[in-house]
Amino acid sequence: MNDSPAPDRAIEKPQIPLLLTTVFLAYLGQMTLNPIIAPLAREVGLAEWQIGVTISVAAIMVVLTSQFWGRRSQSWGRRAVLMLALGLAVVAMIAFATVAAFGMQGLLSGTALFALFVLLRGVCFGSAIAAIPPTAQAYIADVTHDEETRTKGMAGVGAVQGVSMIGGAVVGGALAGLGLLYPIAVVPVLLGVAFLLVATRLHREPRHQLVAEPVRVRPSDTRVWPFLLAGFGMFTALGFMQVLIGFVVQDRLALTSELTGVVTGGSLLAAGIGMLLAQAVIVPRSRWSPGTLLRVGAVTATLGFGLLVPSLGAWVLIAAILLIGLGLGIAMPGYTAGPTLLMNRDEQGGLAGLIGATNGLTFVIAPTASTALYGLWQPLPIIIGASLMAIVAVFVLTHPRFGTTRRPDRAALDAGPRPSSPDRCRRRTLPPFLTGTPTPGDRSDTAEPAAPFDESGALRPPTAPGREPEGHGVRSPGSPRRVRCRSPP
Repeated sequence: MNDSPAPDRAIEKPQIPLLLTTVFLAYLGQMTLNPIIAPLAREVGLAEWQIGVTISVAAIMVVLTSQFWGRRSQSWGRRAVLMLALGLAVVAMIAFATVAAFGMQGLLSGTALFALFVLLRGVCFGSAIAAIPPTAQAYIADVTHDEETRTKGMAGVGAVQGVSMIGGAVVGGALAGLGLLYPIAVVPVLLGVAFLLVATRLHREPRHQLVAEPVRVRPSDTRVWPFLLAGFGMFTALGFMQVLIGFVVQDRLALTSELTGVVTGGSLLAAGIGMLLAQAVIVPRSRWSPGTLLRVGAVTATLGFGLLVPSLGAWVLIAAILLIGLGLGIAMPGYTAGPTLLMNRDEQGGLAGLIGATNGLTFVIAPTASTALYGLWQPLPIIIGASLMAIVAVFVLTHPRFGTTRRPDRAALDAGPRPSSPDRCRRRTLPPFLTGTPTPGDRSDTAEPAAPFDESGALRPPTAPGREPEGHGVRSPGSPRRVRCRSPP
């Protein structure tokens, strides 16, 4: 272990804003494509279901790779993971822009064009973008020590995604007015800027901050499955809306391809404003627990989906999407922060990857299902999305996990990865009759333990040779008490 933590703290200070900027640029690139994906499909002669399959393949890659990226962000470091992922994304989107140009000029069509869309936008870009959220979320979980700051940190990730949704709607919609190729061409530029930022500004973590063998978290883990189920329902409903919004705008309002891109951009801008308002203002100021955030957000989003079902004109459509963005913006920090408060440090990367995989799984189902159902009867997928959101609202309102969680003084974090060497200091738990509610005379519960990490995220040095840092094994109320032990000589 490095005995001079001060330089590490100096290095770590800029990492949170740099990571958030990277998330913003990566998602700005992705969101720039959203306003033009529907008119682009029709311009190059692809059917709605083919675009749905392309997006579903990207989501499959997110499901397959998110846990890998999340755990590798703890063992390889954030810089290595982000450089690899962003480099792949830049190459994939340069090739995608070229293929789209060939398709619009008639040089590529049919099966060959569809296969290249799936390969580039689906497999390659989906695998790359899957690394961004788990890396950021695992880092936030690594350097925050209580429910309030953890929730605010996760809301920060969501807030920059909301800003990127606004920026993508503006950039994509404005450039679509000049031509559909312009927003496609700007995507690899944005991703390239993110790559250069990471390569030149983001520092490697010291070796002692890495986790040699991050733990793989199971979806059936009782600490996390209620959050995952709620998140799955929310993102499935969101996927139904996001994929179809371009088609809904064009068909309900009878617009041209170029004007559809502009109006769709305005609709997504409304969703981004709602999400940003929720995560930059409501979440930090309300100081609600993760369960309360999920309850309020789910009910609000359900109201928005209810307004989206009937065709009531452009303004009602935009208001409905604004409410959906507001509701999901309130709920998402509760979904992402809630389970992290129950996990150990060496589980945070796996948990972040599992959350990313759950989100990706919804987009495996939603694009193909929604576009196929839209071809049968246009209101049908919107009705299904609204029903799913209502089910989520009922679930989070009635399940005890979201109503009885107590706010811990600090998150139950380990000071480091689980020991694996034979000469480790083995952790034990006290017998069950000693793990109940602490008594007033229990000094270990009345004294506020020091966090295992300092404000920058670096490990605190041991207080004395052979002893663990004070605060190692900090627990939340009601969890088993950890026993401190001395390392062998």
